[in-house]
Amino acid sequence: MQTISAEARTESRLAAPRTELLTGAEIVVRCLQEEGVEHIFGYPGGAVLYIYDEIFKQDSFQHILVRHEQAAVHAADAYSRSSRKIGVALVTSGPGVTNAVTGIATAYMDSIPLVIISGQVPTHAIGQDAFQECDTVGITRPCLKHNILVKDVRDLAPAIRKAFFIAATGRPGPVLVDIPKDVTIAKCEFHYPRDLTLRSYNPVVKGHQGQIKKAVQLLMGAERPMIYSGGGVILSDSADLLNRLVNVLGYPCTSTLMGLGGFKASDPKFMGMLGMHGTYEANMAMQHCDVLLAVGARFDDRVIGNPKHFAQIPRKIIHIDIDPSSISKRVKVDVPIVGDVKEVMTELLTQIEASGHRPNTQALKAWWTQINDWRKRDCLKYDRSAEIIKPQFVIEKLWEVTKGDAFITSDVGQHQMWAAQYYRFDKPRRWINSGGLGTMGVGLPYAMGVQKANPGAQVAVITGEASIQMCIQELSTCKQYDFTPKIVNLNNRYLGMVRQWQQIDYGSRYSHSYVDALPDFVKLAEAYGHVGMVITKPADVEPALRDAFGKYKDRLVFLDFITDQTENVWPMVKAGKGLTEMLLGSEDL
Repeated sequence: MQTISAEARTESRLAAPRTELLTGAEIVVRCLQEEGVEHIFGYPGGAVLYIYDEIFKQDSFQHILVRHEQAAVHAADAYSRSSRKIGVALVTSGPGVTNAVTGIATAYMDSIPLVIISGQVPTHAIGQDAFQECDTVGITRPCLKHNILVKDVRDLAPAIRKAFFIAATGRPGPVLVDIPKDVTIAKCEFHYPRDLTLRSYNPVVKGHQGQIKKAVQLLMGAERPMIYSGGGVILSDSADLLNRLVNVLGYPCTSTLMGLGGFKASDPKFMGMLGMHGTYEANMAMQHCDVLLAVGARFDDRVIGNPKHFAQIPRKIIHIDIDPSSISKRVKVDVPIVGDVKEVMTELLTQIEASGHRPNTQALKAWWTQINDWRKRDCLKYDRSAEIIKPQFVIEKLWEVTKGDAFITSDVGQHQMWAAQYYRFDKPRRWINSGGLGTMGVGLPYAMGVQKANPGAQVAVITGEASIQMCIQELSTCKQYDFTPKIVNLNNRYLGMVRQWQQIDYGSRYSHSYVDALPDFVKLAEAYGHVGMVITKPADVEPALRDAFGKYKDRLVFLDFITDQTENVWPMVKAGKGLTEMLLGSEDL
C-alpha cells in the first residue's frame, strides 16, 4: 500500500489551476470520464452510495449491475482481455471487497489491466471493527499489482490517475483504489493530473540492442529451432509480429494456454498447445530443440513439467519478457531480453531482415521431417460414437458452426482443455479463460464482459455442470442487459478433471467428484427468461448449435450436452514428470 506524501500533495495543488469544487464522489465519476471509460461493472453498498448517486446523474458511461461482486471483476477482466481497454469494477466495503478478491487474483495471475474501486468505512472508523469493515489493503496486497488507500479527498484524483497508469504499463495487472465513505462527501478543487511521473516505477520498454543481436545470431545458426509464445504476445498486441517472424524464419511455433490465437492455428507451422495437455509433437519439439525463443511466456509448471527433466537436453534459450522477475525464474536462459514484446519483436525482425542471413535450410528440413514423424502419432484422435456424445465432438462442431470466428470464454476443467485443443484460434483475444489461477465460474461473467466490449460478436461459453453453477446467478444480469451468449455445457455429471486425476493417481477412488442432484438446466434457463435445450444424441449436436447461433441468435441459449462420463483429456503429463513422459491414452495407465 502506498499513500501520497503531504509534500507531493502540496506540489500537486500548487501546480494545478484553480478549478471547480467537487465532492469525492463527483471526482471519482469525473476521473472515469477523463480516462474515457465507457462501461463499469459493479454492485452497490453503503460505503459507495455517494458514488452511485453521482453515477445516476451522468450518462457518459454505463454501469452494469451484476449479481455478485466476483462477477463484476470477472466481467471487467474479460472486457479488458477482449478489447485492449482497461476494465473497471466498483464494489462496496467488507464483503463486497472479499467477494471481489477471487476476480482480482484471477486477473493478477494472467496480467490483466484492471482498476477496482472499493468503498471503505469512514476514516475515523478504520481499525475499529466497524460494520462491513475489512483490511482491504492488507487482504488484496498479495494478489494485485498495486493498491492505494485514499484518506484525503485531495489525493483522490492523483490516486485514480496513478491506478490507470500502473494497471496498463509494464507487466499489466489489477490496481485497487480504496475510498473511505467520508472521502466521497468531502470537497476539494478538481484537477486531473494528465502528466504523471513515478520515480520508483519506470518499466523497461526497449530491449537491449546487444542482446537482440545475440538472439539473431543464435536463431540464424539453429538446426532445431523452436518458437514458444505466451500470453505476453496477446497482451502486447504482437500477434501480427509473431506471425511475421515465424513466416520469415519458417520455424515451428507452439503456444501456451494463454497464448492461443497469437499464432494462427490454421498455419502448418503451428504445433498446437504445449505442456500438461499439449500435443505430442509440441512437447517433443520443445524438449529436443537446440535453440528456443520464448516470447511473452514464463516457463510455468503446466508448460515444462519438471524443470530438472527439461534441463537434461542442452539448448540455448532466448527469453523476451516485460517483467525481469520472470526471466530465469524456473529455467536458466542464455539471452535475456527485458522489454515490451512489441518493441523487442519489431527490432528483432528489423535486425533479421537487415542481416542478410537466412536459416540453415538443410538442417531445418531435417527438423521438420522429425516433427512430422511426431505428428503422425495423431495424439488428439478420439473414439467417435453414434450413441453417446463425445465432448471433443461438440467443440469441433462449435468451431465449424461459428467458422472459427467466435469469442470463446471458458470455465476451468476438462472442458477448458478440450476447448484449447479442438477450437482452432486464428485471431488473438478470442480465447478468454483463467490460465494462472484456474478459477471455476468465470465463463458466464467473462461472456458478459466480452459482449459489452464487442457488441454483435458471436460469444460462446464452454463450461461444465459444476463450473456453471458457481456464477449462475449472472443469468439474471444477462436478462437485464440483453447479453446473448450461447452456453455450451459439457455435462458429464462429474467434476471431470478431478475424476480424471482420481482415476489415474488415486486408484479410481472418486471421493466427492460425482455431482449429484443437478438442476434441470433447461428449466433453470427458462426461469431466468432464456432458451434452454438438452441434447443427448451425437446426431443432434450440430442442429442444436445451428439453432442457437441462427434461430435464437438474439437470445441467450443454454445448451445442455449430456456427454460421455468416462472421457479423459489426452495427452497428459502427470505432475512431477517431464514433457516427453506423456500419457497418450488410457492404454498408458
